Amino acid sequence: MGASVVVVLGDRKRLHQLRDRLGEQVPPMAQVVSVGEGETSINDLERLNPAVARRNRQRSMARWLIPFGFFAGLTFTYITDLDTFAFFGEWSQHLVGALLGLGSGWMGSFAAAASVTSEEDDRIRSLRNRLEEGNWLLLIEAPNGIEMPWTTLQQAKPKAVVRLND
Repeated sequence: MGASVVVVLGDRKRLHQLRDRLGEQVPPMAQVVSVGEGETSINDLERLNPAVARRNRQRSMARWLIPFGFFAGLTFTYITDLDTFAFFGEWSQHLVGALLGLGSGWMGSFAAAASVTSEEDDRIRSLRNRLEEGNWLLLIEAPNGIEMPWTTLQQAKPKAVVRLND
């Protein structure tokens, strides 16, 4: 994916004009989506939904925290020689410790994902605030190797242009 920007416009007419102008460009933009009242909902766009970003972070963290927790739990039961789960039998108590470590890793992935915020989350939060103020947003994603049409964007006289990534 190439550069992504969100253009904040106060006038719906300008939003439609800019969207149409960008749709006519050659080569075309990878994605041009209008957001606001009477347009696409901001929650429908994965790119502008912080809950989706948090869920993706959680899954990424779980990929390594769950196995780490499993082996840490298994190692802990062997190192300490605690007989907390002795009623399960010798081998089973180590397995129970490993499964508890696995569960801890899974819960840790949620805690880690919720505690981390990125600069992009802050930008998205400010865009959501602009949307609540009655503005419209235009999400534009340029394909790789294609320059963002800055001149066209500035001609629409936006209130703001927010870069999500380059």
